[in-house]
Amino acid sequence: MTATALEILKTVYGYDAFKGPQQRIIEHVIAGNNAFVLMPTGGGKSLCYQIPAIARPGLGLVVSPLLALMADQVAALRQAGVRAAALNSDLSADDRQTLWRDVHGGTLDLLYVAPETLMRTDVLERLGGVKLSLIAIDEAHCLSQWGHDFRPSYRQLDAVVARFADTPRMALTATADEPTRAEILSHLAIAETDAFIAGFDRPNIRYAIEEKDNPRAQLKAFLKRHDGESGIVYCLSKRKTEETAAWLREQGHDALCYHAGMDKAARESNQMRFQHGEAVVMVATIAFGMGIDKPDVRFVAHIDLPGSIEAYYQETGRAGRDGLPSETLMLYGSEDIALRGRFIEESDAPDQRKRMERQKLDALLGLAETAGCRRQALLAYFGDRSAPCGNCDTCAEPPRLFDGTTSAQKALSCIYRTGERFGQAYVVDVLLGVENDRIAQLGHDRVSTFGIGTEHDNRTWRAILRQLIALRLVDVDLAGHGGLSIAAAGRDFLRDKPTLMLRVPQPPRARRDKLARSAAQSSLADSDRELFQALRAKRMEIARTQNVPPYVIFHDKTLIELAAARPASRAELENVPGIGEAKLDRYGPAFLSVIADHA
Repeated sequence: MTATALEILKTVYGYDAFKGPQQRIIEHVIAGNNAFVLMPTGGGKSLCYQIPAIARPGLGLVVSPLLALMADQVAALRQAGVRAAALNSDLSADDRQTLWRDVHGGTLDLLYVAPETLMRTDVLERLGGVKLSLIAIDEAHCLSQWGHDFRPSYRQLDAVVARFADTPRMALTATADEPTRAEILSHLAIAETDAFIAGFDRPNIRYAIEEKDNPRAQLKAFLKRHDGESGIVYCLSKRKTEETAAWLREQGHDALCYHAGMDKAARESNQMRFQHGEAVVMVATIAFGMGIDKPDVRFVAHIDLPGSIEAYYQETGRAGRDGLPSETLMLYGSEDIALRGRFIEESDAPDQRKRMERQKLDALLGLAETAGCRRQALLAYFGDRSAPCGNCDTCAEPPRLFDGTTSAQKALSCIYRTGERFGQAYVVDVLLGVENDRIAQLGHDRVSTFGIGTEHDNRTWRAILRQLIALRLVDVDLAGHGGLSIAAAGRDFLRDKPTLMLRVPQPPRARRDKLARSAAQSSLADSDRELFQALRAKRMEIARTQNVPPYVIFHDKTLIELAAARPASRAELENVPGIGEAKLDRYGPAFLSVIADHA
């Protein structure tokens, strides 16, 4: 590795060595080559283009999808002493003029720009007269129509490739299956030999998936382990985000909501509060979060089923970007499965796209229903491998299975005998032989399946039906009243009678009580906690003075290192990872003073 790159790593970012494949990628790009980089969130993707942009002559151009993300990264780079700026529609005429003067004057290392802005004729013409060190396209999965977050504006970037053919280009993402990767390489004319696949594993994240039992009680128990920490709660609808945020505030949490239907100013205000706060819960739809650079998100909860494994991986990946222990929870039920299926069928997408979306939903349901290691199943979807991780709910408490062949036959027969038009609760009542006016009025107390399921309780039958829906043996008519009907695969099952192993539902609180507390402070020794909180308070004080998020001053990980090492001089402070020269000069005395007060 060239001394220049290592020097940049140490002096700007405060680290002594590269991690994973960073060294090979940076070397490759500094030499003038193209690169496709697939690296898990928190793996250091940004350094892979920032360091070559600083090391190579010219301006590094970074294409990024969101204004908030660009502002975040520019703020962090400036704190580290890097000359960075963002070109966006929010700039005033004077600020825009100043920015272009800096661009043409060669006083910037990195310029961030959204794809829509970059593709404007006047912007491309102005950049045509500028020497570019590289072009980096972040969140590159947005370019692929097979990706979970396709954005048409990204497809137009083909023209940038043609216009700046001799400039090294990079495509970077944390989420791309094989078809998505192939499409990115093709459109950006990057050779397969220039692809660097670093894997998908995020070992610091704990994965847990539960059947919906009492969603608010489940969420409350989950959040109890995260007092004083920031996190995200994802919901499927705008209304649900607002109701859940209001309920969480009643429970004592500093909770905000975020969805596309909100006033723009309110959305931006809530996002800023989340990014600048240290114990804020954001309740949001998927409109929130792509590329969010907040490293201290300690938890992500889905109280509704995501759309695919890619979406789940991307959204859970917003937890623990700093590498510290973080936790995720996904809740799902039969209604979620049916609603997601309805979204696919009612979309105006071509049949090929619908088939692909159905396959993606099936893969997600397979992850939810697996009796094996969650991480193994998640990584296998992306073609990656892992041993059982020991850091997911199924590793902590492997689910029990039972031969559900007869139970499935009873459930399917009951659906058939009652006319394939009633919902889950009614079918379960018939199976259990519940005597009520409605069942008697419809004559279903006289069908052969009335009362044949008393070997299971109500909750177990609901879990069985949910698994039959997930296995595509049962369809749900959400356009009507949620009536259950036997799918084609269900009819085949009744005819062929293959053995069917199903999961035994756990008691509602068993799994949650057994999960260990997950928090950044779990990395702290008890003797260091008081100093850590004092350092955190000093960081917040400085951040508020500058109106920047606390993490652009120092990450929690750096504060933990400071609390443990307790440096007493500038020379000792230099040895703490994550403190470059600019931050050493700017903040060293203030933090050394806090440490001295706690000697």
